Amino acid sequence: MTTELGRLIARRIALTGPISMADFMGEALGHPRLGYYRRAAALGAAGDFVTAPEISQMFGELIGAWLAERWQAIGCPNPVRLIELGPGRGTLMADALRATRAIPGFHIAIDLHLVETNATLRAAQRNALAAFRPTWHERFEEVPDGPSLIVANEFFDALPVRQFVRTPGGWAERMVGLAGDGETLRLALAPGATPFAAFLPEAAPGAEAEISEAGLALAAAIGARLRAGTGWALIVDYGRDGGAPGSSLQAVRGHRGADILDRPGETDLSAHVDFSALAAAMGARTVGPTAQGDFLKRLGIVHRAETLKARASAEQRSAIEAALMRLIAPDQMGTLFHVLAVGDDRSAAPAGFSDMT
Repeated sequence: MTTELGRLIARRIALTGPISMADFMGEALGHPRLGYYRRAAALGAAGDFVTAPEISQMFGELIGAWLAERWQAIGCPNPVRLIELGPGRGTLMADALRATRAIPGFHIAIDLHLVETNATLRAAQRNALAAFRPTWHERFEEVPDGPSLIVANEFFDALPVRQFVRTPGGWAERMVGLAGDGETLRLALAPGATPFAAFLPEAAPGAEAEISEAGLALAAAIGARLRAGTGWALIVDYGRDGGAPGSSLQAVRGHRGADILDRPGETDLSAHVDFSALAAAMGARTVGPTAQGDFLKRLGIVHRAETLKARASAEQRSAIEAALMRLIAPDQMGTLFHVLAVGDDRSAAPAGFSDMT
């Protein structure tokens, strides 16, 4: 089954030839009118996925405390650009700012910038964060220079990736083309070895790999901003810290797995983040990555949960405990998600990371 966007992609391929998986993802997620992240709010039970801030207020509260401590560590600049990439409904930032309202001078210094392309979500963010008069941007590079605190929760996983398969003749790129009917999208390998082979490891035939050019470019832009000025960034996402290559691209619609090429524009696409590659691209001081569960426990999430449960009903206590486990348990988000901090080389190391990171 296809969509209007699927037909437009098929027409493009018919005219110009097969496109990379990254180009397909760019269209499927970011087409100006029909892209998945342009057309609807996909968060929550009625959408396609649920993020950590929607699971519990504790997540945003602890991120807020982390950001406020980093603001103090860099000398309490006023103003400070507080930047969130992909803010969803504004839940994380609203919880973060509520939790930090008693920190002297912090809220006065904040100049809030949100990188968001979805009009529906911008409206929700406006309602949640009106008191801080946010400024919206289509791209991170549009945010004014200056001391910065940056948050990206489940943002890098939605950036386009190229995919590669190791053949007996070398690494070949996976492309999106057309089936014999001239309308149905299908996957195929580009003939010959790819020029990206220089960036891929040695592997046996049949191995797969991914490269996110968009993710690496954004990481470089974040690193350049922090090197030129001062500040810190916190990246939270699901993925891996280096290790063996592989194919992780997945499609989700209505909280269920779907075919990657099915119903473009109506299906969420995401891939695991390669944190070691991001850290290398930053060109700045990095700390981590560390598992999300360990990070949140070091920031005191267990104690925060106990505080909330002390004032809660039995039903609420059960919900708080369930949310806590979902965020930190090894068999849930605790080890699947990782946290990477990036900052200047002048301030002290941030909280939440072990002495070995």
